[in-house]
Amino acid sequence: MERVPILKIGDILLVSILVDMSDQTAVQLQEDLAERIVATGCHGVIIDITALDIVDSFVGRMLSTIASISKVLDAETVVVGMRPAVAITLVELGLSLNGIRTALNVERGMELIAASRADDWDAVLVDDEDTETATP
Repeated sequence: MERVPILKIGDILLVSILVDMSDQTAVQLQEDLAERIVATGCHGVIIDITALDIVDSFVGRMLSTIASISKVLDAETVVVGMRPAVAITLVELGLSLNGIRTALNVERGMELIAASRADDWDAVLVDDEDTETATP
């Protein structure tokens, strides 16, 4: 069975899908990615689909499932490298890819995750300041 490589770059896990996704490969990727998120404490997942010429409903569901699993484990998912034909197919299939942000390339995906984490930290700091100044 082929495994999809998962690389750690700073606080982000990079998944490059270079093979056609079978059911077994997709399930293995979901398990491997969940384990890596927990083991590394990463807060971002970038899924690079540049090599995919065709995305069907199965791959769309797989991406949505991975994003949901990642979110539960406190990691944001960004899909990068989507070709125009793939985007058109996803829209025509009615797949909205809930919970998944997209970017044109890995660099922009990393910027999206960094900006999102910065916004999250700003919100935490504001909440902490509000808590400290609150009087009983």
